[in-house]
Amino acid sequence: MSVLVVGASGATGSKLVEQLLVQKHKVKVIVRSPEKLPESWKNNDNIQIISASVLELSDSEMREIVSDCNAVASCLGHNMSWKGIYGQPRKLVTDATRRLCNAIISNHLQNSTKFVLMNTTGNRNRDLNEPISFAQKCVIGLLRLLLPPHVDNEKAADYLRTQIGQNNTAIEWVAVRPDGLINEENVSDYEIHPSPTRSAIFNAGKVSRINVGHFMASLIKDDTLWSKWKGQMPVIYSKVSS
Repeated sequence: MSVLVVGASGATGSKLVEQLLVQKHKVKVIVRSPEKLPESWKNNDNIQIISASVLELSDSEMREIVSDCNAVASCLGHNMSWKGIYGQPRKLVTDATRRLCNAIISNHLQNSTKFVLMNTTGNRNRDLNEPISFAQKCVIGLLRLLLPPHVDNEKAADYLRTQIGQNNTAIEWVAVRPDGLINEENVSDYEIHPSPTRSAIFNAGKVSRINVGHFMASLIKDDTLWSKWKGQMPVIYSKVSS
């Protein structure tokens, strides 16, 4: 398969790319600073590195990039700096999701394209009316006021839910919601749930970035797994060793 990854230079996006390469896919990455990528990527015939900002590509360039892709995955996020949190672009994830989906739709491909978005457990799946405590509602309300990246994550998932929807013939989607991200060297056991099984604010779990990358790559490869989760926002936790 041919897979486009945006946010590939990030801590989780790079793990996704590595998992896709393990599965022998052809991978395209759009990165602003290709010099920061691993040397092994630059010498790998299965990776096409596109040096650009995803929001600065023209519509025609975007259409061309996705024209031969079976799947598109977004691991975009905001840098945890003052400029990254409060500077522009404030709607990086949402705008990139919208532009990528518009490019896919405008190509009028014969088969639907898989779109996998990395999101967060701090964002509820409103299709399921997930219950949260009053205290968590208050904290989430503050996050919306104080942290633009949180609103960006919410709006990106809402775009897939409400604008792409469940019956789009061009795009099928999954929004993966990891809990607290940690670094691990190897894939370990993890569990997937339709909704959080614990409070994302007051009792957050943990999941390794490599496990998130493995699950996203597995969704792209495994049609049975995809059929189980398409149009949903699964939550991923690493299993706790006994």
